[in-house]
Amino acid sequence: MKYRKLSAGLLVTVVITLIFGFTGPGDDLLGKLVDQLYKWRAEHPQEKVYLHLDKPYYAAGDDIWFKAYVTIGSKHQLSAFSEILNVDLIDENDSVKRSVKLPLTSGLTNGDFTLPDTIAAGNYRIRAYTNWMRNAGDDYFYDKTITIVSAINNKVSTRTNFTYGSLNGKEKVNALINFTDQNGTPYVGNDVSYQVVLNGKIIFKGKGVTDDKGNLDAAFVNTTPSPAATGHIITHIKLIDKKVITRTVPIKAVSNKVDVQFFPESGSLVNGAQSKVAFKAVGADGLGTDIKGNIVDDQNKVITAFNSTHLGMGVFNLKPESGRVYKARVVYADGSEGDFNLPKAADDGYVLNIDNTTGDDLVVKILPGTSLMRSGAPTDGLILVGQSGGEIYYAGKSPDGGKTFTSAIPKSKFPTGIVQFTLFSEKGEPLNERLVFIQNPDQLKLSVSADKQQYSPREKVTISLNAKNKDGNPTIGSFSASVIDMSKVPFDETAEESIFSNVLLTSDLKGYIEKPGYYFASDNAKTRADLDVLMLTQGYRRFEWKQVINDAFPPVVYQPEKTLAISGHLKTFGGKPVPNGKVTLFTTAGGTFILDTVADAQGKFTFNNLVFRDSIKFVVQARTAKDRKNLEIELDNIAPQPVGKNKNTPDIQVSINDGLSTYLQNSKKLFNEQVKYGIGNHTIVLKEVVVKDTRVTAVQHSSNLNGPGNADQVLTYKDIENMGNQQLSNILQGRLVGVIFRGGVPYSTRGGTRPMQLVIDGVYLEGDQLDNIVASDVASIEVLRSGGNTAIYGFRGGNGLIVITTKRGDEGAVYNRYAPGVVTYSPKGYYKAREFYSPQYDDPKTNTQMQDLRSTIYWRPSIITDKDGNATLSFFNADGKGTCRIVIEGLDADGTLGRQVYKYKVE
Repeated sequence: MKYRKLSAGLLVTVVITLIFGFTGPGDDLLGKLVDQLYKWRAEHPQEKVYLHLDKPYYAAGDDIWFKAYVTIGSKHQLSAFSEILNVDLIDENDSVKRSVKLPLTSGLTNGDFTLPDTIAAGNYRIRAYTNWMRNAGDDYFYDKTITIVSAINNKVSTRTNFTYGSLNGKEKVNALINFTDQNGTPYVGNDVSYQVVLNGKIIFKGKGVTDDKGNLDAAFVNTTPSPAATGHIITHIKLIDKKVITRTVPIKAVSNKVDVQFFPESGSLVNGAQSKVAFKAVGADGLGTDIKGNIVDDQNKVITAFNSTHLGMGVFNLKPESGRVYKARVVYADGSEGDFNLPKAADDGYVLNIDNTTGDDLVVKILPGTSLMRSGAPTDGLILVGQSGGEIYYAGKSPDGGKTFTSAIPKSKFPTGIVQFTLFSEKGEPLNERLVFIQNPDQLKLSVSADKQQYSPREKVTISLNAKNKDGNPTIGSFSASVIDMSKVPFDETAEESIFSNVLLTSDLKGYIEKPGYYFASDNAKTRADLDVLMLTQGYRRFEWKQVINDAFPPVVYQPEKTLAISGHLKTFGGKPVPNGKVTLFTTAGGTFILDTVADAQGKFTFNNLVFRDSIKFVVQARTAKDRKNLEIELDNIAPQPVGKNKNTPDIQVSINDGLSTYLQNSKKLFNEQVKYGIGNHTIVLKEVVVKDTRVTAVQHSSNLNGPGNADQVLTYKDIENMGNQQLSNILQGRLVGVIFRGGVPYSTRGGTRPMQLVIDGVYLEGDQLDNIVASDVASIEVLRSGGNTAIYGFRGGNGLIVITTKRGDEGAVYNRYAPGVVTYSPKGYYKAREFYSPQYDDPKTNTQMQDLRSTIYWRPSIITDKDGNATLSFFNADGKGTCRIVIEGLDADGTLGRQVYKYKVE
């Protein structure tokens, strides 16, 4: 079929002549749309974050290495808008376990997380965002679910299989939990008690004994009102030595119900207009499930057949007729059936049909319904706009006097990524929307080669990288490289996240996308067709056109962070501003540091352009203009980003050790080898006599990583009240078992020259800050001295800890007043990223006796190609034999993305 190409009389490509081709910016609807969208983009620039991780999963004792790319706008250029990045490690209870603040240089930074030996195995999340991105909401943060396993002191592993049924009209869940040791030997005849927690509430408690295969049947009924409840089963198994081990099993679903939704192309079915109808079948666990079936009308006539083609998604064509009602008869994978009503078709309206399978062009059709076709010119005055990332790449008007309209638009007019087409009425009302994913050959061409085809263990490897743009010219870019031993780290490469799948796809879409890397693992007709179906089933809501047209932009709450700053207000004790007060900021950490400033007429003061490490202690001192100290300093605290529900819950692994036996075994060997040679920051838990407070004390809001109240001693506010206006160290002297105070600083009697670690409301502070805490603000004090309680803190717990929870529980940075006009302040500073250790076997000082069991062979976050597009990297292999996989990702100054995978053999 031959289509009409674009012309000025049909649809007009947006170029400079279009934007300025009207009598005035506001005199024409199309001009207004262009003006308003560009205004929105200028006031709400879109930042994105992508993290390149060194590998897909981790073990206790590992390090997580990452490189961050922060881009802005539709061209994905490196952002200079924000200069600080926040990265969080979040556990499966939606609690932040570690948070770092990293300085950005032209949108780039790198960092790491150290996983202590004692970290609990489970499903974790890595979240990254700038302060500016908080305005758009956490749907657009970088948020990835990862698995952390443990082979260190791991006596019990679980594998769980769920089946579903019903009991008295309610959902019944049968959880068959298998308990084994780390060698796979089942625990037979062991007592197990368990609790079922759904939506944060305990709904069932049970107990039983494992059978001859180590199985326990933990059945329960969903008593919550939510059919989509999620939660976990907390199990406690008693071993032969009477020790009780706790293991938690995630519950992703409480039924095997499948939800099927239908998505007519461009929004709605219209009688008399043929339309694509996409569908998506999702199980209760959030994952796609295969279906097939027929579309029938109200006379039971089969109209068309359908079947899913990828992850429960598929598409069929339907031309509804007036007076007819349609439904889908679905056949599930297990042979059962179900009926679903299709959306009711309208008599008036349009179908915006776009064919993305026709080579170099998008074929666009505007199809009116039967009712509109009876009118004179149903497509008169319609306006079609195509935008990507807030930038319009196409806009135009339909021809006058047409019944229908068809045209071909070159794909080369658009950048690679999601393009949103919107059809407007002549009055500016959005009528239809259609998402299209454009895949142009405009990515970087990365060439990776090695100096040899095959290597030996511990042999030096030299890798050459060459980067060229789409025109074949050398380009300067920033890249990161990860090298892993695939024999130790097996994984599904087709489901792997990449810089393409994140920056071009998931960062622009709300909701969960299953295996986004699949669409970019290979470029063929099937993956392109599957990606188009995804566009039909997924919503795009970076903005709403009605808000843009009506100038109803959401307010900007969070400003881009440029530097670390300390700011606040000077007030009288009655709350009135103190103008022109003198403010001094100083610290003695790492040498004396002093800054002075003067508050403005409203008492506000700011210290900008600060650079300091995390949790450093500052003192802020202020005086009035007449050098009096009777004033109050109120510091500004930015509340931390709350942790919402994991949008990638379907990615959670129920049996986290499945398929990872090789990785677990290597992790255990690596741990033993490092302990043998005294390498690494490992915690060895020793058996010891522990003196514990015999009272059972309920501690609320505690940040104790062992759990509230799980300590060697617990004091509450009742134990220290009515002690007068004394310093806290004086109050606690003689009350804390095994703790002595020197100059107000706590030390453990177990020895050591360093003070005990102080933790106030989850913030790590130095021991000499204890007396800056007002005793009346304290809710509870927990003392951690034994290895069993301090091990989870890793190196921070080496000298014991005192965990203090305040009554008011300040979030974020902690500051305390201990005299008029003086406060101490411990804001969150920059984390200093560590350098990846790579042994140099050509250096005679390198320890060659120790086994080299690395799974991440090499990690280099900062690779810059020269003017010829070249860069090299060199490293030494470990002892393992097999295949090593190199992943290099990055982008150039124009925002062009690049990724290349290279493999080599070690024999």
